[in-house]
Amino acid sequence: MKQIWKRNVVVAAVLVFVGAAVYLNWRYASNITDLSQETGQKILGESTLVNGQAEDGGEAEQVSGEDGEAAETGGQETVTAGDYFATARLTRQQARDNAISLLREAAESETADAAVANEAAETIQVLAGYALAEAQIENLITAKGYSECVAFMGEDSISVVVDAGDGLNAEDVAKITEVVLAETDYTTDQIKILEAN
Repeated sequence: MKQIWKRNVVVAAVLVFVGAAVYLNWRYASNITDLSQETGQKILGESTLVNGQAEDGGEAEQVSGEDGEAAETGGQETVTAGDYFATARLTRQQARDNAISLLREAAESETADAAVANEAAETIQVLAGYALAEAQIENLITAKGYSECVAFMGEDSISVVVDAGDGLNAEDVAKITEVVLAETDYTTDQIKILEAN
């Protein structure tokens, strides 16, 4: 009984840390972008094109953003509002990879019993299921006409961030909610829909 309790605590702690890491990285990325835009200051690692050369000494190359505008960089990609979605997906995947790595280590530990290994395997399957469902939801929502979308699934809720262009209205919320309800077992009160700024 005590080992089951320990196992459940370890799995719950890992899930809490993964969720917290995804949320904090999302907040941090949006705060850095907002701060850079408000103050006009350079973000650490960001290059500026000066006389055909990047300030960091690297060659400047033209990178086309998702919105079709070109940006000059010196090998470093600058984070724009359009890049939020790519950054969020990358952060989500890195957090999941770290959690899966920790779960595999726990399951393969010499001191782990069969129950811990089974619980770790089940949690890995849940995380893999989340990844597949999130990708499906994102694809279906973009098929409905939204330029970008990212979904964050958790045990008790799902958050969907979209680039609605003109702003979210009741019709947009209904379309997105319909997709989420069709693809998951969440109820409408467990679905959070946000617009990326």
